[in-house]
Amino acid sequence: MRICSSSSSSALLRASRVRFSTTLTSLGPSSALSRASASPSLSGTSFWSASFRSFSSFPAFRSLRCSAPRWSHGVDWRSPVSLRAQIRTAAPVIERFQRRIATMALESPFKGIFTTLPKPGGGEFGKFYSLPALNDPRVDKLPYSIKILLESAIRNCDNFQVTKNDVEKIIDWENTSPKQVEIPFKPARVLLQDFTGVPAVVDLACMRDAMNNLGGDLNKINPLVPVDLVIDHSVQVDVARNENAVQANMDLEFKRNRERFAFLKWGSTAFQNMLVVPPGSGIVHQVNLEYLGRVVFNTDGVLYPDSVVGTDSHTTMIDGLGVAGWGVGGIEAEATMLGQPMSMVLPGVVGFKLSGKLCNGVTATDLVLTVTQMLRKHGVVGKFVEFYGQGMGELSLADRATIANMSPEYGATMGFFPVDHVTLQYLKLTGRSDETVAMIESYLRANNMFVDYSEPQQDRLYSSYLALDLSDVEPCISGPKRPHDRVPLKDMKVDWHACLDNKVGFKGFAIPKEVQEKVAKFSFHGQPAELKHGNVVIAAITSCTNTSNPSVMLGAGLVAKKACELGLEVKPWIKTSLAPGSGVVTKYLQQSGLQKYLNQQGFQIVGYGCTTCIGNSGDLDESVASAIADNDIVAAAVLSGNRNFEGRVHPLTRANYLASPPLVVAYALAGTVDIDFDKEPIGTGSDGKSVYFKDIWPSNEEIAEVVQSSVLPDMFKSTYNAITKGNPMWNNLSVPSTSLYAWDPKSTYIHEPPYFKGITMDPPGPHGVKDAYCLLNFGDSITTDHISPAGSIHKDSPAAKFLLERGVDRKDFNSYGSRRGNDEVMSRGTFANIRIVNKLLKGEVGPKTVHIPTGEKLSVFDAAMRYKAAGQDTIVLAGAEYGSGSSRDWAAKGPMLQGVKAVIAKSFERIHRSNLVGMGIIPLCFKPGEDADTLGLTGHERYTIDLPRKVSDLRPGQDVTVTTDSGKSFACTSRFDTEVELAYFDHGGILHYVLRNLIKH
Repeated sequence: MRICSSSSSSALLRASRVRFSTTLTSLGPSSALSRASASPSLSGTSFWSASFRSFSSFPAFRSLRCSAPRWSHGVDWRSPVSLRAQIRTAAPVIERFQRRIATMALESPFKGIFTTLPKPGGGEFGKFYSLPALNDPRVDKLPYSIKILLESAIRNCDNFQVTKNDVEKIIDWENTSPKQVEIPFKPARVLLQDFTGVPAVVDLACMRDAMNNLGGDLNKINPLVPVDLVIDHSVQVDVARNENAVQANMDLEFKRNRERFAFLKWGSTAFQNMLVVPPGSGIVHQVNLEYLGRVVFNTDGVLYPDSVVGTDSHTTMIDGLGVAGWGVGGIEAEATMLGQPMSMVLPGVVGFKLSGKLCNGVTATDLVLTVTQMLRKHGVVGKFVEFYGQGMGELSLADRATIANMSPEYGATMGFFPVDHVTLQYLKLTGRSDETVAMIESYLRANNMFVDYSEPQQDRLYSSYLALDLSDVEPCISGPKRPHDRVPLKDMKVDWHACLDNKVGFKGFAIPKEVQEKVAKFSFHGQPAELKHGNVVIAAITSCTNTSNPSVMLGAGLVAKKACELGLEVKPWIKTSLAPGSGVVTKYLQQSGLQKYLNQQGFQIVGYGCTTCIGNSGDLDESVASAIADNDIVAAAVLSGNRNFEGRVHPLTRANYLASPPLVVAYALAGTVDIDFDKEPIGTGSDGKSVYFKDIWPSNEEIAEVVQSSVLPDMFKSTYNAITKGNPMWNNLSVPSTSLYAWDPKSTYIHEPPYFKGITMDPPGPHGVKDAYCLLNFGDSITTDHISPAGSIHKDSPAAKFLLERGVDRKDFNSYGSRRGNDEVMSRGTFANIRIVNKLLKGEVGPKTVHIPTGEKLSVFDAAMRYKAAGQDTIVLAGAEYGSGSSRDWAAKGPMLQGVKAVIAKSFERIHRSNLVGMGIIPLCFKPGEDADTLGLTGHERYTIDLPRKVSDLRPGQDVTVTTDSGKSFACTSRFDTEVELAYFDHGGILHYVLRNLIKH
């Protein structure tokens, strides 16, 4: 059937609604249910579903619901004391509510498809909204990923936040998706890590203060959906190649981050529905995959698909489990926590057909780097990618998760793998109960959302199609500066020499021929050592992308074992490290007996977190660092990560290559990326003979055998039972039990941001830009690593000066990521990347700009503050793919605090554009074929952007005229993509919009 508006029995409904509204008075006029009943927007049969969801957000009721075990595999994170307190608080309200609703006759708009899911042996799993019961042939052809959006819209349809028209748009996806139509989406949960989680909790605490100042109800500032925050971004590789590295690094982690950790622990008690997983537990996406992922929710007897948005772009890893998940900006995530539907453009879906099987010696990492290059070339920004075909049966769940993880690198919103038998096997392996897995399979089969490759497959509609025969994938790495610059292993030596020759760019270092063979000799702790261009100084098995995959982790162990047996050793000045994504990895490496060989090669475990992949690689030995810096050596890092943008991994490694964990070990043994593994030996064995790559590389059969014998279900169960207990250092953190946070003005970690200072209930309205100066003029591929404060704090930076003035020693600077809760540090670190290229500096590389009125060369922050002090607006000019990389809210918050009013670019990365809107910055795109250069813009002009004074006169994607004081005028496309984004802009940003609406309604 087609979904359309229906008539209702108006008299009955009006009478029922009056009675229902009257009964709510004892709950108080500010209760969510009372507000919902009074809303004129909720009419007819839609009201009951809206009322029930509104009541679900009433604090006492929410506390009761969330007191039950959070996960289907049976762990209760809440203490018995807090559980009893929640029940005591909620029970009287629930009792009154149950008495009141007995007379209600209102029903969901989709009552007709709300049905029971029976258990095979009798009884029922629960009730669900049946998509087959729509009896609409269009639904049968929808991609699986779009069905998840459809189910959510049906379940949340109240004809207010989600309308029947929204449901119809999704059902008619084949015709509506090319038109860029807008739909609302309500994810089932939110996922945070500590770098992005701290500013999110800071913003919530700040919103509570603002709510308090405006006379509103503090309890409205509480997450309305489950929020999981995993602390994994703080551990650094300070100590490596040491059996005590894990404890030593954790001690330093707590010393540096005690204040941040205490703040997060306060947040876990001050805000309801929020779980904080302590440090030392694992990487957020691996914990999500192995433990947090539900696949199907069962909430109060209602079954529905799991879905999640996270403040880390690699939230997409969960797509490998058949859970729809992707990264959003921190500000979007905060709005989702507070019950706002996400506004999104209904995406196109690229169907990616897999066939065949991987050849011997080819890893999942080789596959994902190949897929990344293919999809990048195809163009998938803003789209879902859905994988299908008989080749799916040849991929383990971990292989799928590896591919899904790198969705941001190939530009897609999701890389989705529908649930099939492989998924169910993984759920059992990771400790989910048989009953839970049976419920998941039954629900998905009943809703035609399960793929059974033993049955004939119905053709699905996709926006475009790609295909890959897995047997065509060959060993490869990616680099030296971008994850999609794939290099076949057999071509690596030639490619490396080309990079030395090429002019400075993504594939070039411009090293003169006469110095390419230069040798820098130095002493490493009394031992003679030397470095050449391409020598490896960091070799890190790291990152959620690969450490969740037993085949590549155990493969790395087998390489280390073979190397040890042949007498090869990694040079002692190479900083080697192993940072597993969960304690399960440690268990199966020990079970297999391979950890001891990794230890012998210097790959001792250094901690459980992201480490090198996010720039937490720690310092290089002083002798190595001096040899690189004094001799201008292009040193290399090889890591099993997902990002290798310049300046990210380490300031001194200009060449950074992404590789599988076994290849990381191989390159560490070789000591250089300047090698042809097919022809040149890796080293000399203990018998004096040359050892080649083929001598240490394990076969697929060897890897499969050790995976089968070493990866056991009890490992997952014991690991995640222990995770709930925290660790002594976390458990000993003492925090106050207050609703409002006591800000310490002297703190350099946690600071009250100025977002809500002077806020009133009236939105400020749209703003144009008048005679703005250009703060920065960029080319293509400026990433969030360039924009957002990340990595170490440079000793000569404005942030360093700020910290030194407040008595912080340089050794205690910590990283920018650890100080994301302090806007004063972060605004100074915005555009502070040492590799940033600003055209205003005419070729000079570094975090400076020209103050146009005076011609002075200043740090970007100092120039921005000078403009602000003079009351002068600023803009940023940029090329293509502006804001690509990690989803960092500070890449938008920082420019806003620096006074940037607009960014004019050739194109934007999806999340970053959304974040700019969320912070009230105008995103504009040059017209196709135009950019700053073709228009003759130098950045020395003054820019005026005319916008209507009323938001009602603005529309998504409209043309906007930009004029300069030099007489130039050109048209740009406004990248406010939805009506909701225009509403955010009208209010000055998404948080201001949410706050005002929470107070009003």
